[in-house]
Amino acid sequence: MGPEDLMATLHGLLASPRLAVLATQGDEQPHTSLVAFATTEDLRFLVFATERATRKFANLSANPGVAMLVDDRSQCEADLSEATAVTATGRAEEAQGEEEDRLMTLLLGRHRSLRALLASPGCAVVKVPVDAYQVVTRFQEVRELRP
Repeated sequence: MGPEDLMATLHGLLASPRLAVLATQGDEQPHTSLVAFATTEDLRFLVFATERATRKFANLSANPGVAMLVDDRSQCEADLSEATAVTATGRAEEAQGEEEDRLMTLLLGRHRSLRALLASPGCAVVKVPVDAYQVVTRFQEVRELRP
C-alpha cells in the first residue's frame, strides 16, 4: 500500500465513525474517553470538544500528549482479522479566537448534537495536530503516515 492508498484509507476510515477513543495520561494512570470528533480535510488535525471541568481536560492540561483510536469494527468475531484501526498521536491544545470558531463549525457540521456543549462557557475546543497515524489492518499489518 503506497502513501496515496494509505491516505485514501485514512480519509475513508475517518469519514464514517463519529466517535474516537481518546487516551490521556493522568498523574498516576492513563485515562480513556469516548469523544465525538472531526478531522480537517488535510488530516493534519483531529478536533473534539470537552468541558474544562473534566478529567480528560485536566489530563490534557498537565500532559498534552494524546492518542486517539478510530476503527471500523462492527463488534463481531470476524473483526479481529478484518477490521481496520487507526491510532493518531499528537499534542493536544485548546483552540482560540478565529481558529476556535472555524473548528466549532467543523464539529457542528458533523455533530449537530454538540450545539449545547459548544455554546457552554465551560467548553473547550481541542485540536490535536497529528504527528503520525498508525494504520493496522488484518490485525497485524501496520503502516505509518506522517501528514
